[in-house]
Amino acid sequence: MSKFKSEDFRYNGDKKFSLKKVDTKIPDLYEDKDEYKKMLEDNADELDELQSMMYAHNRYGLLVILQAMDAAGKDGTLKRVFAGVNPIGVRIHSFKRPSENELGHDFMWRSSVLLPQRGTITVFNRSYYEEVLVVKVHPEIVTHVQRLPAELTEDLDKLWENRYEDIKNSEKYLYHNGIRVVKFFLNVSKKEQADRLIARIEDPSKNWKFEEGDVKERESWDSYMEAFEECINATATEKAPWYVIPADDKKNMRIIVGRIITEEMKKLDMRYPEADEKRHDELQGFISVIKSQNND
Repeated sequence: MSKFKSEDFRYNGDKKFSLKKVDTKIPDLYEDKDEYKKMLEDNADELDELQSMMYAHNRYGLLVILQAMDAAGKDGTLKRVFAGVNPIGVRIHSFKRPSENELGHDFMWRSSVLLPQRGTITVFNRSYYEEVLVVKVHPEIVTHVQRLPAELTEDLDKLWENRYEDIKNSEKYLYHNGIRVVKFFLNVSKKEQADRLIARIEDPSKNWKFEEGDVKERESWDSYMEAFEECINATATEKAPWYVIPADDKKNMRIIVGRIITEEMKKLDMRYPEADEKRHDELQGFISVIKSQNND
């Protein structure tokens, strides 16, 4: 069984990131299926305790962002990493194609209204980063679909630069308000993605997951990889780092993502509220009242 350090996957902008230098698969972190399940369960228990403390402390919030190519395993990762975590403090939002109403607002609007409250974890399955990924690969979206003044779309390089800067400023703003941001890029290989898409077609129970558009998007694979690399280099910061996770092995990926989220939460200065002496005495008094009610 191989061990790992979160720092191996962490990018904070202090050095140039290159997709060609990172792996899509690493040696197994688990001996067998039983150990894999135990590792996930143990981490979920710890995550549940940390989330309960965050909820009670009510000073911090956590925004987790997952970005990836189709079939990289975002949904399954969320399902297993947060299994057993009290749902009262976790919100998961999946972003699809923008609605007419969303297109009528600034590009951050639809995600801004869903940001986490203090005491809670919010997970974005895709996010505002689509605006410098999908939209960048398909610039006709910004020039013909999004309702921007013409002078803002004349220089697309400048537009992307501005969006990177807006995103970094927004994440800095969240940090200054007690909301921590942790971003994951699930790095699946083109071959592994192909195998998973074919599996969706061959398994009738998974046909609903398959979309013809996924095949079309594969034609732009190299453009997407370039967009991801540029995005990570432009928006990775010490306060809002990117974690690039090998995604060809789903079990490894889930273990790593779960452990990183737990480690990020443990960095927060959180504690359960403590009662002062007066309140402690009051609470002790309630014990006798509660017991006496049994005799009513």
